[in-house]
Amino acid sequence: MRRLILAAALCSAASPARADTAVLAGGCFWGMEAVFEHVKGVKDVVSGYAGGDRRDANYAAVSAERTRHAEAIRITYDPRRVSYAQLLQVYFAVAHDPTQVNRQGPDVGASYRSAIFPQNGGQAQVARAFIARLNASRVFKKPIATRIESGSFYPAEAHHQDFARRNPLHPYIVIHDRPKVAALRKRYPALWKA
Repeated sequence: MRRLILAAALCSAASPARADTAVLAGGCFWGMEAVFEHVKGVKDVVSGYAGGDRRDANYAAVSAERTRHAEAIRITYDPRRVSYAQLLQVYFAVAHDPTQVNRQGPDVGASYRSAIFPQNGGQAQVARAFIARLNASRVFKKPIATRIESGSFYPAEAHHQDFARRNPLHPYIVIHDRPKVAALRKRYPALWKA
């Protein structure tokens, strides 16, 4: 993991903005949202769909694999407190397995793919460099499957928002998502917020 921290440091860039957004996909949005809600400097996390059209941005269509969407999250963050590269560090190290192709844990299909949806050219450049450094350093035993894609983000239905926080004893949350949140706290105590 030291190489992952080095990759984040090399890709970091200071930003004077007070709020920026990042859109990331890495399996079920419940767990991704739960992880990033605990990162210092993150102001808001919204579960949703990215990579497809507005007309089919709904759970029934996306989970039936009838769209180009991926389950994703939109993170609003303060770049003075947490950099885009640090968000990517958490994304690759604890939020999901970036070597999985079209799946995460028990969830299978293109809607569960690992994908980054840069919101500007700077983010695209940082994401490409981050992935290249991870592959070159062989932090993971398999190559990074994460794709860099374009596409709009559409919020998911209300019952998917803050799902892990509202349903902490749901079996899916207990088995698949709580360990990710615990890993964030353990591996990145300086980024942790309760």
